[in-house]
Amino acid sequence: MFEAITERDERGQVGIGTLIVFIAMVLVAAIAAGVLINTAGLLQSQASSTGEDTQQEVANQISVVDAVGTTGSDGITEIRMTIKKSAGSNAIDLTSATVQYTSDTTSTTLVHDDDSASASAFTTEAVGVGGGTQDNSLTSSEQRVTLTIDVASIEGTSLATGSDATLSIVDQSGATTVYGVTVPNTFGNKDYVIV
Repeated sequence: MFEAITERDERGQVGIGTLIVFIAMVLVAAIAAGVLINTAGLLQSQASSTGEDTQQEVANQISVVDAVGTTGSDGITEIRMTIKKSAGSNAIDLTSATVQYTSDTTSTTLVHDDDSASASAFTTEAVGVGGGTQDNSLTSSEQRVTLTIDVASIEGTSLATGSDATLSIVDQSGATTVYGVTVPNTFGNKDYVIV
């Protein structure tokens, strides 16, 4: 079955061939291991980054303390929401936030404006609770800020009695707080109603 090698020179050539094959296998294994280690490091880095982003989104939450609507002749003309940051959240920059306003008749994205609320912007104002004096950020859980939305400019008239709207506040980290506005069917003689 096997041929007997009788000369010494031929025996050495077989040994060198085996050695070359062995070295080639070791080199291929080393390259494969290097690629595998590099890929594992990259995946670990991406997982860490994704985990931090997710933690920011989950941890940074805005809480709505209350929401009041200014009444007009046939509906709500302005919404004033008192907001705070949830416990454990990082500081929230309201100048980077957006508010998505959605009702049965319109949908628009509002950005922050220092001067006045409009059809495309909301404003913020510090409330004298918790020592907060910054209008544009939430830095502690005790601090309160009033976020004002000009519904009359957005809707063209007002948000009618019995209507609903959804306000989605998205902060700088991408965390979203959704608040549902429900306008009462009647106002009586009230200038302001809870929405």
